[in-house]
Amino acid sequence: MSDGARRIGTLIWALIFGGLFVVGMGVALDRSGESYSWIFLALGMAGVAAGCILVWVRSRMPEP
Repeated sequence: MSDGARRIGTLIWALIFGGLFVVGMGVALDRSGESYSWIFLALGMAGVAAGCILVWVRSRMPEP
């Protein structure tokens, strides 16, 4: 596996799991009645979406 593919793989995991963590924080904030919980939800979902897009990008990369 090339160095670039390894970096993208690491970034994919960080974005997906980090995004899910932030979404969980947003849900917890929403349940406690905080008005800014939507910011955490939006950022978390954007991170998960970016990770999913990178999975697709990685699947289209040619093997060395």
